[in-house]
Amino acid sequence: MADQVPGPRIPTVIADDVHIVYRVNGAKSGKGSATAALSRILKRGEERGVRKVHAVRGVSFTAYRGEAIGLIGSNGSGKSTLLRAIAGLLPPESGKVYTDGQPSLLGVNAALMNDLTGERNVILGGLAMGMSREQVKERYQQIVDFSGINEKGDFITLPMRTYSSGMAARLRFSIAAAKDHDVLMIDEALATGDRRFQKRSEERIRELRKHAGTVFLVSHSNKSIRDTCDRVLWLERGELRLDGPTEEVLKEYEKFTGK
Repeated sequence: MADQVPGPRIPTVIADDVHIVYRVNGAKSGKGSATAALSRILKRGEERGVRKVHAVRGVSFTAYRGEAIGLIGSNGSGKSTLLRAIAGLLPPESGKVYTDGQPSLLGVNAALMNDLTGERNVILGGLAMGMSREQVKERYQQIVDFSGINEKGDFITLPMRTYSSGMAARLRFSIAAAKDHDVLMIDEALATGDRRFQKRSEERIRELRKHAGTVFLVSHSNKSIRDTCDRVLWLERGELRLDGPTEEVLKEYEKFTGK
């Protein structure tokens, strides 16, 4: 059989030398208040009493349609911060983020309200994800069944405050997964639920990729990354340490962590 000629690779996200800085109020002024005050005045660009945390440092990469990209790294390495920048929720201090289409960050676009029932949250979450009322109605049962919320009772009719954190996370994922996305970013959603739910989630991610979307997955489970992603970005202390095929990057990461 003749080799297929691959089509053009279409970029969906471009990060160009992205730096993200958090500013934290209440930095210590040190002894000698007059001297410290003068020192602060002389330091151009330094805000008084504000400490800067450089969370992402010069990250550059290009993501393409049809890719599932894992984000790995130690706690505090900048993974979730980078996703928030791609979603447009955090402006870079310097550098640029370009996206083709509407990026969706799981848990933000499908925000759930504790005092409302799961049923109402499915409707509101679907509308927040950009679905029409007709689309939500059409996909409602699929969302409930996928989440597994009702497997041990009629929980979908109860207020969200009665749900465990795992049940809420599964429902959020199910709402987000009911729609095809240009760029879908998932932060640890596959860590919740039993293996059966994780398998359903991984299968749905593969379907999303087939529909020309791009999926980013943050996970501390190397197995989930291996099962789901074909490419991995390894962040450490805010810097992009390695970007490449899943198995190559995970091998280096596992050497680094000793796991």
